[in-house]
Amino acid sequence: MLRSLPKLSPLLCSARTTNIPRFLANSLRFVSSAQTITRTKTSTGRIAMTIRSPIRLMSSSTVSSITAEDHVQQPKLLKSTDDDHDGVIVEMDQPMDAATFVLILRSSISHWKQLGKKGVWIKLPIHLASLVEPLVKEGFWYHHAEPKYLMLVYWIPETANTIPVNATHRVGIGAFVMNEKREVLVVQENSGHFRGSGVWKFPTGVVDQGEDICVAAVREVKEETGVDSEFVEVLAFRQSHKSFFDKSDLFFVCMMRPLSSDIQKQRLEIEASRWMPFEEYSAQPFVQKHDLLKYISDVCSAKIDGQYSGYSAVSTSSSFSDQKYYLYLNAGALKSSL
Repeated sequence: MLRSLPKLSPLLCSARTTNIPRFLANSLRFVSSAQTITRTKTSTGRIAMTIRSPIRLMSSSTVSSITAEDHVQQPKLLKSTDDDHDGVIVEMDQPMDAATFVLILRSSISHWKQLGKKGVWIKLPIHLASLVEPLVKEGFWYHHAEPKYLMLVYWIPETANTIPVNATHRVGIGAFVMNEKREVLVVQENSGHFRGSGVWKFPTGVVDQGEDICVAAVREVKEETGVDSEFVEVLAFRQSHKSFFDKSDLFFVCMMRPLSSDIQKQRLEIEASRWMPFEEYSAQPFVQKHDLLKYISDVCSAKIDGQYSGYSAVSTSSSFSDQKYYLYLNAGALKSSL
């Protein structure tokens, strides 16, 4: 496009009037400074006009600039929050079609890359399960799943992935509940490994999410036998691997003090429950045959005789959180050393 025209040749129109034609009047909007406009009438009745000053037109770059500013819009991005490790967390809640979602996702990843972000966590509720496939096709992978959501992750930089793996351990408890008669509370299960074996065992169970070990022990004793109890100590713990869908397992043997004695067994999981003399429990062939159970029995026996100290729960706080935590320690030995 020409930036300027130094001289405009005479314009002729067929109108037989001295008025300026409409198209010419419109064109005069582009005149920057007209010094002389001469109009003459020819012998044929036509009007001849001469403009002796230059006409300056807007450059193509100027027009393009105005057009771009008027029409460019910022791309939509997924709403996110920063984590503590230069990553972002996206909690999806609004439904959208897959094609739209992929466009927004790509724009978001590009934006996060410019900000130097690394890991991307997308929490996908179960009602948006249709977006799993497009996420996987864009390079995301499963991290973990809960009843109401699926967590998928993505690593932006071209470096080694440092996203932590999902939880590796499950936590369980076994409750050693003994009354003043040296009787231990035992159960027979109607499901699991011990079903139909005739083995009498401690009440056991899995610690719930967000539940303390000492609290879980009290709950499990109550659920399986109906007996109220209070936590005394952790006597020992065992770690095993590939026990539950390839997860590792931590099992804590907890000594409990009974607060009631009447038994009301749980019908769903428990075949029978009773108070049994500790010596009778320990003498079971199954207990004597297996090292793990034999060691647990020996620890409990030493505790009964006052020759063993476990780990009591001490409520503590942390500078990282206002939440209270339990630290399990040998309080007697610590007190003596201090």
